[in-house]
Amino acid sequence: MRFVITLGILTGLVATPGSAQSQPNIIVILADDMGFSDIGCYGSEIQTPNLDRLAAGGVRMTQFYNTARCCPTRASLLSGLYPHQAGIGHMMSDLKLPGYRGDLNRQCVTMAEVMQNAGYGTYMSGKWHVTPKIRPDGSKHNWPVQRGFDRFYGTIHGAGSFFDPNSLTRDNTQISPFADPEYQPKVFYYTDAISDHAVRFIDDHCKAPNTKARPFFLYVAYTAAHWPMHALPRDIAKYKGKYDAGYKEIRTRRHQRLKQLGLIDPEWDLSPQANRWAQNKHQEWDAVNMEVYAAMVDNMDQGIGRIVAALKRNARLDNTLVMYMQDNGGCAEGMGRRGTKTRASKPTLAPMAANALQTNMIPRQTRDGYPVLQGTGVLPGPADTYIGYGRGWANVSNTPFREYKHWVHEGGIATPMIVHWPKGIPADMNGKLVTEPGHLIDVMATCVDISGAQYPETFHSEGNAITPMEGLSLAPAFRGKKLDRDAIYWEHEGNVAIRVGNLKAVAKYGGYKNDKWELYDLASDRTEMHDLADKDPKKLAALKARWRVFAEKANFLPANGGRGRKKPAANKRNKKRKGNIK
Repeated sequence: MRFVITLGILTGLVATPGSAQSQPNIIVILADDMGFSDIGCYGSEIQTPNLDRLAAGGVRMTQFYNTARCCPTRASLLSGLYPHQAGIGHMMSDLKLPGYRGDLNRQCVTMAEVMQNAGYGTYMSGKWHVTPKIRPDGSKHNWPVQRGFDRFYGTIHGAGSFFDPNSLTRDNTQISPFADPEYQPKVFYYTDAISDHAVRFIDDHCKAPNTKARPFFLYVAYTAAHWPMHALPRDIAKYKGKYDAGYKEIRTRRHQRLKQLGLIDPEWDLSPQANRWAQNKHQEWDAVNMEVYAAMVDNMDQGIGRIVAALKRNARLDNTLVMYMQDNGGCAEGMGRRGTKTRASKPTLAPMAANALQTNMIPRQTRDGYPVLQGTGVLPGPADTYIGYGRGWANVSNTPFREYKHWVHEGGIATPMIVHWPKGIPADMNGKLVTEPGHLIDVMATCVDISGAQYPETFHSEGNAITPMEGLSLAPAFRGKKLDRDAIYWEHEGNVAIRVGNLKAVAKYGGYKNDKWELYDLASDRTEMHDLADKDPKKLAALKARWRVFAEKANFLPANGGRGRKKPAANKRNKKRKGNIK
């Protein structure tokens, strides 16, 4: 097997590649379907004291990006490539095109595979979602243990109940949370389970004779705050009445807080208000949707606090790089927001056996026989509901930006990025904002750099070529230095964009070919309210040409997998109860 030179040698951030004494532990935390302003240190009223403390003791990046959708983001994060290069330009369907196979390909390596080769213990807790092979008796070639993780607890599929998730798996065996001898809390709640297993992996690694002297790599992939709006009553109670004022009032407060924190330029216009609270016929119900959403984020933060406590308990906090980010912007999809069914007063269906595997993304029923319901007649939160928080609240989540998950305007792709590493980030950087643009592709490069790992030219089998990394190490930015960034590219569902410096060209629905491109100067207008396309057509043409050249190279084309101009699922009525998430 041949290897390229390590980035760590070039930057001098590690003394000796492969030396356990110099290699930091690495924890990558990914949240699901959350907007730019959904955590406290990015302007939110939601209580996230543990993330806020990590930010105060590290740095926050103000211009970090994802890919606008869940599984492309996971493919990009894991591989250090653009998602199409890893085979997942869209979702889990195979469109028979290199960029759209819907299954993590063998021309990429995962961070776990790279870190495992560098002597790390490798662990994952949470959502996988980079393969369509989710059946317990089917192929497991792309499950976490087969892609470099020593231990895994989580879900292979992309969404499901927080009280009875489908495809729940320990290592290579699917399990029921109600018949799992290794984990039996008083109440099973998936976010807690993800956090608790992350803590367990840290503790076990640090205590076991064969691993305690080694560094570890831990990937924690939460499903919070993806629909359904499921949360524990004690967490929901914290937010009772907090959202009765409606969309505009909460959004205005967040906008002010973002400006006070220095995360946005006060001169940028606030993007348009999406929905009108006064026109909402179900205000009480919709306020509860946001209460539950806040509770989901709150619970995740509590779990992150337990992970940090495990690092302290094992004397690992100082030399652990923790990176927190989100997979796409707030989700405007209308999941479960139609209809007026009311909750049953008693079980009406036969109970499920404790050891039965949950196989539906939207369960038909709870374990004790209540039918799972959707619509405005049922308040979200419990296990017998399955509802999303909708476009009005997604617009709040994405304050101050335009658009949502699916789109590659800033609302769909802008994410918080918190970086905490006491031993690697200078003390005078603590609490600082890093304004250098970054992308998920940079996380692999950062891990390779700081660990002294070797990124392979070949892997998986003799002579199997691996696509070179696309990203840059973010380590210089953590120390207040500039990154030598060329360009960042996007394509998802025909929504396309390129950013070069502060210029961004972006278009919706197959825009690379048919639709009107927009041009923005993000330094003066990151909320994308003043289109410069007609004023500077030459710059726009140059950016479009650069996008096209890279799109050919990186398997973006045909955009949207050649399926024509398909509008995202946010505008479609939910008609199916099973299948891949939208």
